Amino acid sequence: MSQGMQVGMTLPVMEPDLWEHGAGTLEAWARAVDDGPFGSLCFGERVAFDNPETLTLLGAVSAWTTGVRLVTTVVVPQLHDPVLLAKALATGDRLCGGRLTVGVGVGGREEDYRAVGADPATQRIRDLADRVATMRRVWAGERPTDSVRPVGPPPVQDGGPEVLVGTMGPRTVHDAARWADGLAGVTLDLDLDAVGRLFDLAREAWAEQGRGRPRLATSFWFALEPSDRGGDGPPDGAARAQVHRHLRHYMNWLPADLVDAMAPTTGFAGTPQQLADTLRRFEDLGADEVHLIPTASDPRQVEAVAEVVAGLAGPVG
Repeated sequence: MSQGMQVGMTLPVMEPDLWEHGAGTLEAWARAVDDGPFGSLCFGERVAFDNPETLTLLGAVSAWTTGVRLVTTVVVPQLHDPVLLAKALATGDRLCGGRLTVGVGVGGREEDYRAVGADPATQRIRDLADRVATMRRVWAGERPTDSVRPVGPPPVQDGGPEVLVGTMGPRTVHDAARWADGLAGVTLDLDLDAVGRLFDLAREAWAEQGRGRPRLATSFWFALEPSDRGGDGPPDGAARAQVHRHLRHYMNWLPADLVDAMAPTTGFAGTPQQLADTLRRFEDLGADEVHLIPTASDPRQVEAVAEVVAGLAGPVG
């Protein structure tokens, strides 16, 4: 694989056993990703769930890492006051030395909106864009009121962190081309043709706005079987069951029978070599980065995937 596409690793923040060993699991994952061949360390936001709070976690991973980029995939601005969110993210950018990328989205759970008293009617791309615009003004040092000083601290990155929009829809892409820096998508069923069409649409939409080339990132769930030569991973045949268990926990807002119907074709379940081949196919589509989403909390998964990523420059198996 060329140096063009990077592979990011998501923290296991949505796993049911995450807190059994305290914060040590998260720290072990963060340090292992930072030490590995990964382009980014990712983590997402939910409210009515047992995951860690995203902005608090940003501070922790800023301290646990020194080189890897930190990506929120995704934070939902409508769940926050946009000025306070801008201040928190600028603080995170300061703490990590300018390594922050902000993925934003409208979120998929109305219960998260209701949990914080946010209006579910704002779960729209228009409201998302308005809040990002406010955040960018804060990052630029503009005063939201007639206060004596602007809302600081200023972010390390000039103009603020890169902003990617979490989307899978054409309409959202066209809207986001006016204000986002790229995509932070997700593919449920690894439909590479659909991902390719979305990437093409994004390139066209950004070009129409005269904004150059967007950053193109996507993500998918994964579980590894052992390779033919052995290695870390669930016992043979258990990778798909691992994905299924994760989806049952994470997609708790959907009927269980619907999740069960989705599980056989959602995400990746296979050997390290098959994962390497899949990642090469994403690179062929022009992806700048692929974010892998774990379906278990064992830190040994990071080591197994690190071997895959490090070996991507080799021949296709």
